Amino acid sequence: MFSKESRCVMFKIGDKIAYPMQGAGVIVDISEEKAGEELHKYYHVELSHSDLKVMVPVENSEIVGVRRIIESADIGKVLEVLEAESEPMPTNWNRRDRANKEKLQTGDIHVAAGVVRDLVRRDRIKRLSTGERKLLGVAKQILESELVLAGGYTMAEADELVESHI
Repeated sequence: MFSKESRCVMFKIGDKIAYPMQGAGVIVDISEEKAGEELHKYYHVELSHSDLKVMVPVENSEIVGVRRIIESADIGKVLEVLEAESEPMPTNWNRRDRANKEKLQTGDIHVAAGVVRDLVRRDRIKRLSTGERKLLGVAKQILESELVLAGGYTMAEADELVESHI
């Protein structure tokens, strides 16, 4: 038996969604899986930047920040964030890393764009540490995968668009 909340499906097959820390993708299936004595619904999401498919519990999707991707008309606002002034960052790389991860976990594409902008600019001035370079890769993947679905770009075109606006 599953609760009324777990039956409440916010998205449908074919919807394009953003999944924090994973990127954007398309819901290709919604299934019910048995876990112990309970049935739970799951979104099966095919991520736009890889062959990876993830299952997201429907009942937790709002809590973890799953949302619809931006509209193509909103891409300009994302590009404005990339062009804007950098935000001050902690000088300690550990604090910077933690702060940037917390920002990415919000699932907000504008926040992700700010993380990408600030890390790219920092890398241009002083080479990023291995950990920060990896985080930059994750942040760009999150940002660019949503641009791919919202704007119909390839990953290479989305990367070029991002780089040209920083």
